[in-house]
Amino acid sequence: MTLIQNTAIIQQNQDYNLSRASTSTLPQQHDDTLPELFSRTYDHFETRLDHSIGAMWCYMRPQGMPIVTHGLLSELNDIQKSVQSVFPSKQHTPDRPLSYFVFASRTPGIFNLGGDLSRFAECVRSGDRATIHNYARACVDIVFENTNALHLPIITMALVQGDALGGGFETALSFDMIVAERSAKFCLPEIIFNLFPGMGAFSFLSRKLDAARAQRLITSGDMLTAEQLYEMGVVDILAEDGEGEAAITRYMQKNLARHSGLYAINQTRRAVSPISLGELQDVVDLWTSAVFRLTDADLRKMERLASAQSKRMARTGGARPGNEK
Repeated sequence: MTLIQNTAIIQQNQDYNLSRASTSTLPQQHDDTLPELFSRTYDHFETRLDHSIGAMWCYMRPQGMPIVTHGLLSELNDIQKSVQSVFPSKQHTPDRPLSYFVFASRTPGIFNLGGDLSRFAECVRSGDRATIHNYARACVDIVFENTNALHLPIITMALVQGDALGGGFETALSFDMIVAERSAKFCLPEIIFNLFPGMGAFSFLSRKLDAARAQRLITSGDMLTAEQLYEMGVVDILAEDGEGEAAITRYMQKNLARHSGLYAINQTRRAVSPISLGELQDVVDLWTSAVFRLTDADLRKMERLASAQSKRMARTGGARPGNEK
């Protein structure tokens, strides 16, 4: 038998064993709890379950503008707690209800445009520091759970199929992995109106890159492509347009047999470079103080950006009718 024939047989055996292992490592679903989780309806989200892989898909579908509002934060907090509630144990066991959590958007061309800039400007002009601070604290409560994979034995992913700006970019960074379609764009525009992204950007980017490159990216205010961030190591999987969901499904199917190992690697990353809730809250305090140092000129720039976003949505018809709560 030739070396080539031997190699082919070995490869066939490896493929067969991987297929068997993938099937054998499928989580044994808790059918009594998952239907309840996926029967709930939300104003700003829709969810679905890929039962064959043990994956929960959660799509932002906001009423009004695709921005981070109090209503969206409140529902996302509920979703996080609901997912946590179906796990009888936080240990990585064969009977875990889910293996993956995927976060995406239903708004065409947009992942999320970030904070509620018009509301920020109103609060600054009225001196409403409490509303701003409480909003920012709610944001970091959410991303803290994300960056710890909800404290569950799962792997989390953000699927970015459009623009991820400001807080939208920060949200994507808080997941274990970012999968982005080629036309997706990312930006932290806060420096344009004399501010900085205060809901985790520096914490996440300094871990993924380093402090110097994180600061350079934040202070530039540049719009970056998915390909640029893939080359930098911020985006983990670069998919062709329209192929993001398929790319994630392929990744999950391919790696089911290695789920425990990949989960352990993520645990190790968090142990070596932890991001504490206290760190995120300290940055929020700094951010809140910076917000209330903004001048009228700064606020006008902020409002012009919010207006441009609103006009864009009006042109494309991307916003769902409804109040942005």
